[in-house]
Amino acid sequence: MPRYFFHLRYGPDKLAPDPEGEILADPQVARTQALAAARDLIAHTRSDSICDWFVCRFEIVDEAGAPVLTVPFGETVTPGADQE
Repeated sequence: MPRYFFHLRYGPDKLAPDPEGEILADPQVARTQALAAARDLIAHTRSDSICDWFVCRFEIVDEAGAPVLTVPFGETVTPGADQE
């Protein structure tokens, strides 16, 4: 199974890289995982550098660093978004 890295983009020029990644079945599972992680961050994390979680996004890349998906945190509240 492939490994996906969930880099957190906040602001136009700030990136928190994911150095470990996660082994997941496919991009759809990675998207579901990203939405769950975004919901958790929004609900449970306070940050001095991030004032508005809804302007953040996960930039998901594969092991080669190739872009796979971008998952905006705003999709956590979009009708039809993946629900747990």
